Amino acid sequence: MSIFKYCPNCKSENIEFPNNVRFICNDCNFTYYHNIAAAVAIVFTFEDNVLFTVRNVDPDKGKWDLPGGFIDPGENAEEAACREINEELGIEVKPNDLKYITTSPNNYLYKNVPYRTMDIFYECPLQTNVISINAEDEIQDLIWVKRLEIDINQIGFVSIRKVMEENYKTKI
Repeated sequence: MSIFKYCPNCKSENIEFPNNVRFICNDCNFTYYHNIAAAVAIVFTFEDNVLFTVRNVDPDKGKWDLPGGFIDPGENAEEAACREINEELGIEVKPNDLKYITTSPNNYLYKNVPYRTMDIFYECPLQTNVISINAEDEIQDLIWVKRLEIDINQIGFVSIRKVMEENYKTKI
């Protein structure tokens, strides 16, 4: 399924979008590459618990997520993680507080546009489990879950499910 119906350059309908990777107009040769977007996700831990957010927006509204978001132009991944944490939870975190875990591809369907992301995961241990929501428009709730009680089926995004299965003891 193409996300475009017309060429944005010449308005032709003679277009292709093979594998949602490269948009091609066969009339004017306009080409648009639908590259992946970079995003960060932070696994906050306290004792034997992991912090999940509950999404307040689509995609995956009502499902478990991790704090984080897209990397803005000009930011590196650590700067984006610190900014997102501050925006969403009001916590001041420094890049040195973040421990790199892994990367994982993800699919992010937003307003019928299939974005592909490369999610960069960090872990950040906390000294307290008292956290509040700053971004109520994005986050419905915060829940701490014991590692052995993480239910993969409650997690919205495939990349987060994979990271939890591979890096944290979870029930399947």
